[in-house]
Amino acid sequence: MAKQDSVTTGSVERVSFAEAVWTWCRVALLSFGGPAGQMAVMHRIVVDEKKWISEERFLHALNYCMLLPGPEAQQLATYIGWLMHRTKGGLAAGLLFILPGFVAILGLSILYACYQDTSVVQALFFGLKPAVMAIVLEAVIRIGKRVLKNGTMIFLAAASFVAIFFFDVPFPALIAVAAVVGSVGVRFAADRFDVNQKPAATDGKPEDDGNRFESQLTIVQPSVTRSLLISVVCLTVWFAPLVGVAWLLGPESTIAKEGVFFSQAAVVTFGGAYSVLAYIAQQAVEKFGWLQPGEMLDGLGMAETTPGPLIMVVQFVGFMGAYRNPGTLDPLMAGILGSLVTTWATFAPCFYWIFLGAPYIERLRGNRTVRTALTAITAAVVGVILNLAVWFSLHTLFGTVTTQEYSGIRVLVPEWSTISWPGLAIAAFACVLTFYWKRGMAFTLAVCCILGAAVFAVQA
Repeated sequence: MAKQDSVTTGSVERVSFAEAVWTWCRVALLSFGGPAGQMAVMHRIVVDEKKWISEERFLHALNYCMLLPGPEAQQLATYIGWLMHRTKGGLAAGLLFILPGFVAILGLSILYACYQDTSVVQALFFGLKPAVMAIVLEAVIRIGKRVLKNGTMIFLAAASFVAIFFFDVPFPALIAVAAVVGSVGVRFAADRFDVNQKPAATDGKPEDDGNRFESQLTIVQPSVTRSLLISVVCLTVWFAPLVGVAWLLGPESTIAKEGVFFSQAAVVTFGGAYSVLAYIAQQAVEKFGWLQPGEMLDGLGMAETTPGPLIMVVQFVGFMGAYRNPGTLDPLMAGILGSLVTTWATFAPCFYWIFLGAPYIERLRGNRTVRTALTAITAAVVGVILNLAVWFSLHTLFGTVTTQEYSGIRVLVPEWSTISWPGLAIAAFACVLTFYWKRGMAFTLAVCCILGAAVFAVQA
C-alpha cells in the first residue's frame, strides 16, 4: 500500500514533491555527527524507511559524490533530490540540508564575536577545543578502517601524511597523484587497489533490487548542449553575486577576498571537510590573518554541534574575517555579509557539480577505473586528516608553536613550557569517552564543555 503522502499513477507509485520537501527538512534537522552521522541518517530515512532508492543506488551515489570537491553528505542529498524530482528536487534537498546549520552558526558567530571576552563564552570553548581533538582522531580511525585494507593503501596514507606535514605539498596535488595511482595501479595489481568491489550486471551497471520508486528516478542522457547550458546558468549564479560584492566594496576588501578564496577552496575540497580544514585553517590564520589558530578549533566546535555539513565552519571564518576588517561597514553588518558570501562561494559550486555531472555519473555506474581512483583518494585523505589532527592538537595543547625548516623539511615545534595541562587532561578524557566507553559525539562535547567550564572557573 502506498504511503499517505505518495501519489499512485496507475501501477506506478511516485513520491510527491511536498513529501520530499518535508522529508529533507527532517533529514537536515537530524544531520548531526559529521559526514558519517549525516549519511547514516539519510540512509535510514531515504533507503530503509521511505524506500525511495535502493541500497546499491545509494552507495553508488555516495561513492561518486566523494570523488567530487565539496561536502559529500550535502552533495549526496542534492544528488538524491535530483534523482527524485530533477532540478527543483536537487535544489530543495541541497538548500534545506545547509539551512539549519547556517542559521545556528550565524547566531553562534555573532555571540562569539560580541561576547568572546566574557567568562561564560571563554569557559564554554575552553573545554570544547580538546574534545574536538578526539573527534578528529576518531575520523582518522573510522575512515582508515574503511579503506586501509592492505599494505598498498596504508603506504598511500603514510606517504600523503609525510608529504603534507613535512614537505607542505599542496592538497590538490596529493589528490591528483592519488587519483592517477589508483586508476593506473588497478591495471597492474587489481587486488591491491580494487578493495571495494561491488557486483555488477553483465552490462557494467549494478542490478536493480526492485525498489518500488525506481521508475521515478531521473534518467537524463548527457549531451554537450545540456552541459553548456548548465555551465552558463550555474557559473553565472555562482560568480555574479561575488562580482557585485567586489564592485560595491572594492576588490581589496576582506569580503571580496573571502569570495575569491572560498571559491578557490570549493574546487579543491576533495575528501570532505576534515581533509580540507588544515588547508583553510593555515591560509586563514597564516596568510590572511582572519583568525588565531585556536579560533579555528572554536569554529570547528560550532560546526560539530550544529546540524549540517562540517564545512560550515568556513562560515565562521568568513564572519570573523569580515568582522575584524569591516572597511567602511559596521563590523556586525560586515560579519553577516562575510558569512553570506563565504557560504555562497562554498556551496554554489556543489550544485554545479551535481547538475552538470549527475547524468555522466549515472552512465558510469560500475566503472572500475573510477572506483579505484576513489579508493586511492580516500587512502590519501586519511593521511591528510592525520595531518589535521596533529596540527590542531599542537595548537590546542600549546600556547606557542613555531615552524622550522631543516634541509627543506618543515617541522612544527611546540614551546613545551606553554603546554596546557588542563587541556591535555580534558583531551585524554574525551578520548576515553569516545574510544573506550563508546559515547556519542554530542555527549562527549557536552561533558567536556562542563569540565572546561569548571576548570576555567577554578583558574579564574
